[in-house]
Amino acid sequence: MKKFTSINDVESLDQLLDLAGNVKNNPYGYKSIGENKTLGLIFFNPSLRTRLSTQKAAMNLGMNMMVLNIDKEGWNIEMEDGAIMNQGSQEHIKDAAAVISQYCDIVGVRTFASLLNKEEDYQEKILSKFIKYATVPILSLESAIRHPLQSLADLLTIKEQSIQKKPKVVLTWAPHPKALPQAVSNSFVEWIKHTDVEFIIANPKGFDLSTEFTNGVEVSYNQEKALENADFVYVKNWSSFDNYGEISTQNSEWTITKEKMKLTNTAKMMHCLPVRRNVVVMDDVLDSENSLIMEQVNNRTYAAQAVLIKLLQHEN
Repeated sequence: MKKFTSINDVESLDQLLDLAGNVKNNPYGYKSIGENKTLGLIFFNPSLRTRLSTQKAAMNLGMNMMVLNIDKEGWNIEMEDGAIMNQGSQEHIKDAAAVISQYCDIVGVRTFASLLNKEEDYQEKILSKFIKYATVPILSLESAIRHPLQSLADLLTIKEQSIQKKPKVVLTWAPHPKALPQAVSNSFVEWIKHTDVEFIIANPKGFDLSTEFTNGVEVSYNQEKALENADFVYVKNWSSFDNYGEISTQNSEWTITKEKMKLTNTAKMMHCLPVRRNVVVMDDVLDSENSLIMEQVNNRTYAAQAVLIKLLQHEN
């Protein structure tokens, strides 16, 4: 791979999942690939699982690491080409990306949606500028509209946990007090469409995801109906795409409860974390034996490690 920003960068999903599984069984078996290589992690936004799992993945490969929190430690970066920089930005992305490329063999970038300007967010303004001006492979640590490392870990989790040949997977919206991006949900839809599952999205009216991702996917506005006979229930809030960035204060009944999970085929429950307990999902569901949240967390390391291997193989 030359970069990792979406499933479109992946030559073979099956091979990548197999590699992640092999890495999980032998985390230190690929150290020679990363020896004397440096991974740079550039954060425009906070991170816990993505930061630590990617660092752990790099350490398993024997890589060196440099981490920069742009919002706290770097100069303000100008993103507009041809800008007259006589205001607040001190450094242009053209220079910043090129400089970072001098020090790193792979650069990971994490940035969120503003949820203020749909067109700008869906153009992936910051990530696309890094891809344009960096001279080394770019690894998305979450972008304005996608989170591919999370999706790869999610698919690895489903592959490991599925006992049905063609499981039913439900992605359901749940309430949240703050406006959240569509990135995790968009990305999960984009990746799960490449697998052999029965897939349905459940969300209230007004909260459909972009058709760029949901084209060809069944969408239900009846959560309980969608949950019937599900084998996996992925719970995630997202703000409105049509009324961009808006949240709902009228759909508290969409919280995932133990009673709702009884509608399923003893389904496994998934969430990417962090999660607002007893708002998005009730404690007795999150802490049940059917909860896969810690399996997802664990698989984040091996998903990242598999991707780093593929990027390093191209770089070599």
